[in-house]
Amino acid sequence: MDPLYANSTGFVHSPGFVNLSSSQKTTDVESSQFPRFSSQSSIGPKPLERRKWTAKEDLVLISAWLNTSKDPIVGNEQKAGAFWKRIEVYVNASPQLDGCPPRESSQCKQRWGRVNDSVGKFVGSFEAALKNKASGQNENDVMKVAHEIFTNDHGALFSLE
Repeated sequence: MDPLYANSTGFVHSPGFVNLSSSQKTTDVESSQFPRFSSQSSIGPKPLERRKWTAKEDLVLISAWLNTSKDPIVGNEQKAGAFWKRIEVYVNASPQLDGCPPRESSQCKQRWGRVNDSVGKFVGSFEAALKNKASGQNENDVMKVAHEIFTNDHGALFSLE
């Protein structure tokens, strides 16, 4: 007889293995017979509160990205981790952000992605407004139309002008 065989319930049995699903006894893991470990507490640690980026922080981040990416000494001879670490140092050393808690490089990178995406979408809105520029409209009029297009297309105001 083959050591693997199926019983009437369709489970495959093998010598030396126990079918735990057919066990008659169940154990209540929430009962007091098991010690509770600190990581299993129902009152967990309070999650860290997310901090929104301010307009001032966004400006410093943009400046940090521009200065770091256009650095003629280092140029493109840097790895991504080193690049974002340099941006982190620049942002946290900015006198404009005195009193603000420091940001980590991963936070800077994530925020830059959102800023860059939003700016790219606004550029598209601006180009559409420029294409439809009527006679007599000045740059302020085009910018106002670009903001309207952005808000209509994306459901949010563009605040990174």
